[in-house]
Amino acid sequence: MTEPRFPDADEQTPLAEDCRRCPALCEARTRISWGVGPSDASLVVVGEAPAAGAPDADRWRGGNLTGMAYTSRASGRKIRRMMADLGYAGDCYYTNAVKCHPPENRDPTPEERANCRPYLLTEVARVGPDAILTTGKHATRSVFAADSRSLDGFLDAVLVPVETDLGRVIPLLHPSYQEVWLSRLGHSRESYLAELDALL
Repeated sequence: MTEPRFPDADEQTPLAEDCRRCPALCEARTRISWGVGPSDASLVVVGEAPAAGAPDADRWRGGNLTGMAYTSRASGRKIRRMMADLGYAGDCYYTNAVKCHPPENRDPTPEERANCRPYLLTEVARVGPDAILTTGKHATRSVFAADSRSLDGFLDAVLVPVETDLGRVIPLLHPSYQEVWLSRLGHSRESYLAELDALL
């Protein structure tokens, strides 16, 4: 597998100079992690929140330090490689449901997801993708909430397309937990990608 391309900083799409909607996130973050990628991408890939970051990393330091979504050594490289393997290298816009790193790497709260949702909706509307890929339960809940939908069992929703007012949403496993859950869903990496490819 080839190393996915690290995004150029000028591909970042900041939607505000600053944001103070969530006091706990403002205190915990180093930088706001804005979406990154082409404005006419075929896919919008939505993560949950930026990782804390790895200051000692070369480039893949994580969104909290780079200010760009899905640029961590683990999850960032993994999801970008996955999209490249499907033929979408350079054709994805990467963003997060919550733009700031939560303290102590906790899950983002429903209020924090709601506070950030207007940014996410703006991004999706600007890009107008063919599909929205939500990675993980919090990203999926945030996108579903924009369409007044709830999410009960996340694993049952993986790879099940849902037509929403935002567009076609396909929930995916979060890359951090992909290896843990793939076999439990009866998939190898290859069969998982093949099924996603067929859906796209």
